[in-house]
Amino acid sequence: MSLESREMWVSKGLSLLHPITIERGENEFLVDTTGKRYLDFTSGIGVTNLGHVNPELVEAVKIQLEKLWHTCFMVTNYQPYVELAEKLVKISVGKSEKQVFLANSGAEAVENAIKIARQQVGRPYIVAYENSFHGRTYLAVTLTGKYEPYKISFEPFNTGIELVPFPYCYRCPFKQEYGSCGLACLDYVKEFFFRTRVPPNRVAAFIIEPIQGEGGFIPAPIDYLKELKKLCEDNGILLIVDEIQTGFGRTGKMFCSEHYGVEPDLMTVGKAIANGLPLSGVIGRKDIMSKVVPGSIGGTYGGNPVACAAAIKVIDIMLRDRIPDRAAALGEKMKKRLQEMKERYEIIGDVRGLGVMQAMELVKNRGTKEAASEATSEVIKRAREKGLLVLKAGLYSNVVRLHPPLTISEKMLDSGLDILEECVKEVSQ
Repeated sequence: MSLESREMWVSKGLSLLHPITIERGENEFLVDTTGKRYLDFTSGIGVTNLGHVNPELVEAVKIQLEKLWHTCFMVTNYQPYVELAEKLVKISVGKSEKQVFLANSGAEAVENAIKIARQQVGRPYIVAYENSFHGRTYLAVTLTGKYEPYKISFEPFNTGIELVPFPYCYRCPFKQEYGSCGLACLDYVKEFFFRTRVPPNRVAAFIIEPIQGEGGFIPAPIDYLKELKKLCEDNGILLIVDEIQTGFGRTGKMFCSEHYGVEPDLMTVGKAIANGLPLSGVIGRKDIMSKVVPGSIGGTYGGNPVACAAAIKVIDIMLRDRIPDRAAALGEKMKKRLQEMKERYEIIGDVRGLGVMQAMELVKNRGTKEAASEATSEVIKRAREKGLLVLKAGLYSNVVRLHPPLTISEKMLDSGLDILEECVKEVSQ
């Protein structure tokens, strides 16, 4: 089907970054209907961590399709759901006993984590972060900390949600420098937010992305997340870590929280969990999850047996082939190249990320940090023309974000970075 057909039959509410029509995928490549091949540094927004049309996953799905497509897990028990839950517990962060709930999408996982936190803590308020992204359903978009395009004219939003500044050190809202700031953004929560907005004894949970995804691949400082966890523990507040984009090897660990040495009370997962089949979940402490009121969470399709079969194989491959370790090595290679680009091109104001989740923020002037949004769009356009697909993100849409499959060959990774540098150089002139 042509792009003209899309315009005729599909709502314009669905944006389109790359005006091409894809016919098939091959590990790190996408092929459009004209036969043109593109290096895919998007992975379907961090989903196909094990590459497009991974043959082992195809076989696992085929086997399950011939056994059982669907029966609701709330009606009858079935093995793939339980087997996957066990595997998720075994690879999860920390030493606490845990249990699992499976759903369809990242937003659904987020919403159920919030429901669980409120129900079990018995408090109404949830604290999320400015510049965050947690989904597009009403509760999820209320948690999301960016107005355009996610919230335009959708008011009123859900109640009981508060936003606080994220530790975006390159653009610190408190005009501080990391390392000498004393975590001013967290001090604000303690000294002002808890006194002027919501006291801690009314807060059920904080929800945070360890690396903001749509926000521009912004990692929270290690000490920030550690101190936030302590703040939550001291006040009987749960910490929900949204690992939907950062999970399953993307950052060089199975889950990003491992970099921080922080065990979430509840962790949301999705995207790469089944390498593209609709599946998500909440992994939480057993003392919390085991007390959730029966029937208060669930869904007809949550934990679909075919999607679960794919996810089981995803975990097996990641452990067998040490995919997170591979991602860590590839990430170092990416970071080195991006840092070298930054030294050569003044338009690159910041380079950041962990593992194969790297980004560069483009600016008109390094001193003022004025966002180079138009230049960012031009880099992305030129990259596509040269056969490379990348994404943009960020508060000002001036971040080029890179997350190729973790199975990409080093040769193709270098090729993609060469194209990217060529485009940055052209736009800088």
